[in-house]
Formats: sequence, structure tokens, C-alpha cells
Amino acid sequence: MNVIRFSDLIAAGKVAGQRVFIRADLNVPQDDAGNITEDTRIRASIPCIELALKAGAAVMVTSHLGRPTEGEFKPEDSLAPVAKRLGELMGREVKLVANWVDGVEVAPGELVLLENCRVNKGEKKNDPALAKKLAALCDIFVNDAFGTAHRAEGTTYGIAQYAKIACAGPLLAAEIDAITQALATPKRPLVAIVAGSKVSTKLTILKALSDKVDGLIVGGGIANTFMLAAGLKIGKSLAEPDLVPEAQAVIAAMKARGAAVPIPVDVVVAKRFAADAEATVKAAADVAEDDLILDIGPQTAAMLAEQLKAAGTIVWNGPVGVFEFDAFSHGTETIARAIAASSAFSIAGGGDTLAAIAKYGIEKDIGYISTGGGAFLEILEGKTLPAFEILTQRAQEA
Repeated sequence: MNVIRFSDLIAAGKVAGQRVFIRADLNVPQDDAGNITEDTRIRASIPCIELALKAGAAVMVTSHLGRPTEGEFKPEDSLAPVAKRLGELMGREVKLVANWVDGVEVAPGELVLLENCRVNKGEKKNDPALAKKLAALCDIFVNDAFGTAHRAEGTTYGIAQYAKIACAGPLLAAEIDAITQALATPKRPLVAIVAGSKVSTKLTILKALSDKVDGLIVGGGIANTFMLAAGLKIGKSLAEPDLVPEAQAVIAAMKARGAAVPIPVDVVVAKRFAADAEATVKAAADVAEDDLILDIGPQTAAMLAEQLKAAGTIVWNGPVGVFEFDAFSHGTETIARAIAASSAFSIAGGGDTLAAIAKYGIEKDIGYISTGGGAFLEILEGKTLPAFEILTQRAQEA
């Protein structure tokens, strides 16, 4: 994927004295009092900001936060807590600017944070009039927000259309490189893990991957639907029986290519969905009518671990069991540790996946951890993200 990279502009000496507008993803979780509870996204955005400041640019940064109503600013929509935390992490005061669409005063070497961009009328629908105003604020637009790359909005797409120069920041460029390595030019065998509660939410991903991967591991409620498709009984387990034909089609598509969707040979069941429920390991063929399947069994986990250790590339989205409950976490832990131990290039994304990675402390053993949930899923579906599309187009015009 050919895009202009911000780092290349800096190396070419094209940033000093320029007005740089950075679209970051600073949408962090807060408690009821408005305190930031987890600041990973803020920390991840700092390298791009510091690159711009060190290069002598006049730096403007904006992001969305929460789900504000356009044109109706409320105190809880404010990026003030973000400005405070960003200032603490960078060791400098970060000025917060409201009502900034019609002009921003910022000098080279200065940094300002522009208030919640989704409060601006026309942001979500990418209104051309707003986009042109945004573009007029800067000489260089930098998209460093992969988490919103699947949305064509004013600060993710429109501004990139009209800015003098539009480029990818280091975070976005790293995502492009990791995705290209994992899906466009993967080292084989390519194994994908797609897990979650429902086949319906991941069906397009399963179909898209069935044309590309050498192994497709399914987990969670999705695996239960595939077990039904393989003629197994699943008791009271979460599944979508109406999507059995779709699951069978995915199995058939993989088989036709000499690939496979491994079906669990054993499972961990309980009589109720609770952290203190008694966990019982059963052969997949022995699931009772009142059983709930809450994890893959140890034999299945060991079999899948061997497959992952032999992989060349691994794409991981979703835990394979109810890993929040310790009794039903062993399958996900086995998978996670197998990925960590594998010499394969691995890319992982999705909120639950990141939680599992954190739980087992394997962050340093994953090739690339994607910061975007919805954007990551759309990439797996084979879609071209709007942010990538416009940056590629602008690179061709340059």
C-alpha cells in the first residue's frame, strides 16, 4: 500500500515551520467522575506529536471522545482530561482550544489540542464545506488514528482530500505494514483464529479468510455453530442454528483448497453460565442436552497449539472460551501461549483479544497488536478502509 509517510516528509526537511494537523485516536475510557481509567491510546499518539514538534512544526491535534451530538457541546464531551494527561506524559502544558474550525493560532514549536472533533456539524457525514475549512487550517494533514480508519468522516477522510499534503503518521503506517505482512504477503502457513459469540457478526470475515488462509480456527459461540455444522450436539450452548449452512459452506470452501476448519474433539462444559460453575471436560460427542460449552477442551487446545507453533503467520481475533472465568480460561491461555511461543509473525486485534494478551502478559511476544477494533475487523473482511483509500489516492497524485 503506497502512502506518503510523515517520517519521510520529516527526513526530506519538509515539516519545519509548517502547520501540521494530526488526527489522533484519544478516545480513552473514563469513570463517572471523568477520570481517565486507561491511557494506552494517549501514550501511543505521543511519538507522532513529538516527531512534529522536534521537526519545528506548528502542531494541532484533535480526536473524538465518546459519542457527542453534533453542534451540542456538553462538558462530558470535552477533551480537557485528555489535555491534562497528555501534558503530564509529555512534560509540557497542552492548551485546549474550542470553536476552532474557523481558525487556530499556533506557532512553530507549539502544540494545541483541538476540542472533540465530533461536536463539529458535518463531521460524521464528511460534509465537504467542513472538510475544506479543516484543510485550510494546515499545510500537512497527518492521519495517525487507525481506530477510525474505517470511517469516512471530516477529520479522517474529508480533510485528507483537500489538504495540501496528506500522509500517514507512525501508528497508521505501522498498521499498514503489519496488515500487509499478515494478509497481502504472508509467510505460509497462514492461520487465522476467529472467535466470538456469534457467527452472524463475523460471517463476512470467515468467508473472506476461507479464500486466503491455510487453517481457520474458530472459537466461542462461533465454534458451537461449526460443531452443529459437523453434526455434533451442543446442548444449551450459545449458537446460531440458522447459520449452519453458512458454516458448512466455509468448511467446504476450506476443504476444496486443501485447508481445514478444526472442529473441537473435546470441550469444557457447565450446567450454568457463572464464574463458580463446575467445569467438566467432555468428548465433543458426549455433550448432554443441559450442558453449556464454555471452552475448548485440553486435547483440542493442545492440537491447535501444535498447529500454531508450525505457522508462518497468525491472525488472531477473539478468545476461544469464556476466559474471564478462570475455570473456562485454559483454552484461551493455551492458544495465547502457543502464539507467543511461535516463530510466526502474529497480528492480534479486538478488545477481548487485547484483554487476553494483557491477562497472560504476552504483549512482547506478539508481532503486532492492532489498536483498532472495527477497523481491524473490516481489514479481515477484505475491505479497503476509507482512510487508506484517500491516503493512497493522494500519494498517487503527489
